[in-house]
Order: sequence, then structure tokens, then C-alpha cells
Amino acid sequence: MGIAFQSLTALTELLGWEKQAHYSLQWQRPVRVSKILKGSLNVTKVRNSSGAQEANTETKVGQEKILIDCGPDQQCVLGGIVALGKFDALHVGHRELAIRAAKIGVPFLLSFVGIAEVLGLEKRLPVVAKCDRKRVLSLWAPLCDGVVPHEYHVQFAHVRYLSPRQFVEKLSKELGVKGVVAGANYRFGYKALGDASDLVQLCGEYGLKAYIVDSVMDKFDGSSLEQENTGTDLREKGQVSSTLVRKALAAGNIKRVEQLLGRKHRLMLTTDNCIVTKNIFVSCRSSVLNQPPREGQYGCMIMIKENDDVDRNSNGNENIIGYGDLKINSTQIEVTLHEGSFGAHLNGKSFIDLEFEGSREC
Repeated sequence: MGIAFQSLTALTELLGWEKQAHYSLQWQRPVRVSKILKGSLNVTKVRNSSGAQEANTETKVGQEKILIDCGPDQQCVLGGIVALGKFDALHVGHRELAIRAAKIGVPFLLSFVGIAEVLGLEKRLPVVAKCDRKRVLSLWAPLCDGVVPHEYHVQFAHVRYLSPRQFVEKLSKELGVKGVVAGANYRFGYKALGDASDLVQLCGEYGLKAYIVDSVMDKFDGSSLEQENTGTDLREKGQVSSTLVRKALAAGNIKRVEQLLGRKHRLMLTTDNCIVTKNIFVSCRSSVLNQPPREGQYGCMIMIKENDDVDRNSNGNENIIGYGDLKINSTQIEVTLHEGSFGAHLNGKSFIDLEFEGSREC
């Protein structure tokens, strides 16, 4: 029988998105833990478990392949350490999770997809454009022992009703992972019945290692910035989350966005239906591929790509054409190049990357 979600809160309770931990930058700091021995396997368990009970474990685990970009054998993460969560913004909390995974094995991120379609939710632009995710993950490599974490996607429809036990069973028997990393507040399984303590226990039963790390807290201090009338206290402390990133973008606080992401934010758009006049590029809002900041003017570095399939990386091989001003309003995006001409760089269908220059706003 299906479930009717009356609000986004219900969805949150199911997946534990905003309750999940977002991993301390100082995960090496000892945490309060107890050790559970399962045969010769040592597993770290968080103290003060909530004692959540899992759903009926008698239900047969679904036979659907849960990864959509892993090939028919579903063995792309075989022997790896998978980080569990919803990695929309790829912020500093997500990065710390990848760092922890890389310390103990080959790191992978498992992300849910197809949620809006299954639950009938309104789609919204991602924080990170799909074509830019590989570049962002490559930025993490120096902190992940030189390894670029790979990302695979879980079909939400195929795991929606799995109990915590069934989900761990799939990780163990179907995907063959060696271990998992999650945050201290992580919840999973049908109706979010499983918590971090349950994850540790179940992983021990299925021969997996489980690593639970602390949350990364938002240390932003908005006292030095002008407080916009957004209805949000920008000095509020809490764990770093994709929601906080979205709120900071909506408020136009580029400095805070950069702090939460651990990198400069990029706005990506196509050149479809654009108007180019020498050093001015104008495009409609529908060309935007990820969430822009609020309406206003910003300073940016401007890059041109011929297509969105190019592996974007951090080795400096990017077609930077210069610096300029970005003006965003309700209907269009206008980019003014300080020096040079757009016409010399736009050949056929192209994609423009606009990287915000820190907190610089015009």
C-alpha cells in the first residue's frame, strides 16, 4: 500500500535528510563510543541510541536493481566504503564524510534520485549542476588521500519501503560494500525507523564495518554582513545542511554560501536563446542549470565550455575568458565581461560557468 505524504516534513522523516549528520571537520577527535564485537569484526557504535524499532523484517527484500548508473552487475561499489546521505549541495559536511570514507577504503557517495517523481513534489533546481558534480568531487581529492570519490545514484522507488535491515542487506549482499560511513544523527529505512546505532548493529550482523562521525556545525557569524530582510536569522547556529546553503543563496549572501560549501559557488547556464552584444551576454532564466542567488548584482569569473559532458576538474584546464559583473532579475541573467568580447568564444552550443568571487557584490 502506498503512502501519502502531506508535507515535505513527512518526506524528511522518511529519509532523515535534515536529521542526518553532516560530519565534523575534526572527526579525528575521539567520540563517545562503545565497541561491539561481531566475531572478529570491530564496529564503532554511538552511545545513547534512540532505540528506534525497525519495520517488519519478514518482508522479502525487493529484487530491483537499486543503482541506476552502475551497470547490470551492480558491482561498481564492490569492496568500497559508501557514504550514506542526500548529497544535494556537496557542502563541507558531505566533504568530511568522503574524507572519513577515504581514510578506511575506496570512497563512494550514494545519492537518492527520482524522489520528486515518486512523491509528486515540485521539482527545483539543484544547488550543484549535474554537469559540475565531477569537478566538485575532484576538489576533494587532496583531502581524500589523492582519490576522487565516485558517486552513484539509488533509485528512490526501489528502496522507499525497505526496512533498515533490508536496506543494509542490500548494501551487503547486492552491492558487496565493505563498510559504510554516516553521521551521528543519520536515520534510514521505512519511516526513518533506523538510527546510527541501528546502522552499526545491522552492519555488524551482515559483516560490514560502520563508522559514525560527528556533525559539522555552521560557524557562520553574520554580524559583519548586512542582514537582509529574509525572515531568517543569519547568525543562527546549527549543523551544515543543503537547506542552509539554499537559504544563503536565497538571501544573496555569497560569503556564507562559500563557507558552507567550502568552495566558491558556480552558476551554470546554457547559451540557448541568448543575446550577445560584444561584451554583454543576456539569457533567460530558463537557461540556468542550478540555483542562482537572489536577484541582484555580483562579481564573477567567467568560463566557457563547448558542451556539458566535459569532465570538469580542478587541474586548471578551464577556458577562463575573464571577469565581469552578473546581474540577476526575475526574467533574465545578464553578464558583462570587463575586457574582451563574448563573440570570440561562443561557437555553436556552449555552456557558461559563472564562479562568484567570494563575497564580492556590486
